[in-house]
Amino acid sequence: MNILQLEDVVKTYDKHVAVDKVSFGVPEGRIFGLLGPNGAGKTSLIRIITTITRADEGRVLLAGQPINNNTPTQIGYMPEERGLYKKMKVGNHLMYLAQLKGLSKKAAKTAIEEWFEKFEITDWWGKKVEELSKGMQQKIQFIATIIHKPKLLILDEPFSGLDPINTNLIKDEIHQLQREGVSIIFSTHRMEQVEEICEEIVLINKGKNILAGEVKAIKDQFKENRFRLDFDSHLPSAVSQQATIIEQGANHVIIQLSEGEDSNNLLRYFISNGLHVTAFNEILPSLNEIFIQQVTTVEGE
Repeated sequence: MNILQLEDVVKTYDKHVAVDKVSFGVPEGRIFGLLGPNGAGKTSLIRIITTITRADEGRVLLAGQPINNNTPTQIGYMPEERGLYKKMKVGNHLMYLAQLKGLSKKAAKTAIEEWFEKFEITDWWGKKVEELSKGMQQKIQFIATIIHKPKLLILDEPFSGLDPINTNLIKDEIHQLQREGVSIIFSTHRMEQVEEICEEIVLINKGKNILAGEVKAIKDQFKENRFRLDFDSHLPSAVSQQATIIEQGANHVIIQLSEGEDSNNLLRYFISNGLHVTAFNEILPSLNEIFIQQVTTVEGE
């Protein structure tokens, strides 16, 4: 079942179509990448999902029900542009935001104290937001986003401003939330983070979804039958007619296999010709390469 379903969603500002009949589903309990270049329509979609604005056409369903005024209590949204009040004290700020999401004063205080202990920031309660570094503010923003235990979590560039240690800390919490059944939409320009974290993606460009599916299936879809062969002996002078050498180094070659040929046969060919193979791996395109290829193709149309 999909926790979120968009069906032919349209949003127009004046004469500009920001979202043009976009449809996709976010499966329950998955980490889902919402990708696209600047101006693609991602922010407009997020604003519709979180009920900040309304779609002009189409339907948006959360847990099978049309989104409504109660939807924000079931969603946690951390925007790229952070929204903390600089002059407020951290503890009071989180209490205020938690109660806005429907928590009682007692439940809010208990939840905040638990997160402060988990993040080892118990002495931050009385500090003003402006006294914290950007990375520290990021932690507070994350707590504010998940304090009410949402069904759906939307994270827009969640690792911005974080050092590697705190990036890993937030990654661990994201995976823990997923294990607890939270569905997560992850939006970023960092494709390597998408490959590491996301299980499925949708790619938006010019207001339309141009690519969607499981990350592994998409990479398989765009692979070019290329393999890297590493060895520690001399490469045979004759290369099998099954393949073409694309790149050759002292102890490796990049090979493009002919259409319909079997990679196992290619490997057997080299071994039978006396090559001592140390590694043989298929080269799959990165999401970054696929992203650029698909966006460039659409731009050229």
